[in-house]
Order: sequence, then C-alpha cells, then structure tokens
Amino acid sequence: MKNEILELLQENSKYTASDIATMLGLDIEAVKKDIEAMEKEQIICGYSALINWDKTDKKDIVTALIEVRVTPQRGEGFDRVAERIYKFKEVKAVYLMSGGFDFTVIIEGKTMKEVALFVGQKLAPLESVLSTATHFVLKKYKDYGVIFEESKKDERMIISP
Repeated sequence: MKNEILELLQENSKYTASDIATMLGLDIEAVKKDIEAMEKEQIICGYSALINWDKTDKKDIVTALIEVRVTPQRGEGFDRVAERIYKFKEVKAVYLMSGGFDFTVIIEGKTMKEVALFVGQKLAPLESVLSTATHFVLKKYKDYGVIFEESKKDERMIISP
C-alpha cells in the first residue's frame, strides 16, 4: 500500500490523502497515518512543484550539469566530498556515478558567467576535486517524467504536383 501511495504522490504531489484513499479504495485515516509515518522516516523528503521557467517572465535561470572527478576521502569514501559539494546553495542535486567521472552536480545560476564562477571559484578548488566538465542545459523537453512541450504535428494539407 505504501508504494502505491508514493507512486501517486510522485505523479502529483497535490493529491490529498482523501484523493489517494479514493483512488486506492482505502480508508482516509490509514492513508494519512501512512503519509505521516513516511514523512517522519524521511521516505517522503518534501513536496515540490515542477516549473517550466521558460514560460514565465523569469528567464534568467541557467542550469548546468557538471561532471566531477574526485579523490575519495580515506575512511569516508565519497560521502564527505559529496557533503561538501551539496552544501553550496547553487547546487540542486549531486549524484554518485559509475563510469568516467565520480559525481554529476546539477546547479542553477542567473547567467553562464555565474555558473562558470561557481565552478572556478568554489567547486574546482575543493581539495579532493581532480577535474570538472561543465555542460549547459539548452532546452528541457522532459523533466521528472513531465513533458514540457509536445511536438506540434504539421497539419498542412499535402499537395503533390
């Protein structure tokens, strides 16, 4: 039952306990207790809205994905390095990766220059950081399962000679 509740909340965090109870055919009080318990256990870590900033007048957001190679800390592995990185306010996400680099760090800034300054002045100088590679997001098509813009089908009549 808890997994079904989590899937519905992940699909739409605006669902109320009543909505979920109705959709799953459960008692509303049981759903409320399960949600509260999962919040307390930090299974549910927060609720947020997914915003398509390109459709607002606030267009001054630049998103970058940064590949980071690091030297793990003795006895602590990657965790201590990740903690130092995720504490920066610019950082939106940090993922430990397999492959050619160790972390993917997702950050947001007002301009490309602001992102570059973050990388050059805060991230790259960290003691255990060996190298970084920054990739700027040019356009979002889909994020967290939500399609931002459906491709428009060409509905013109086909005319052939």
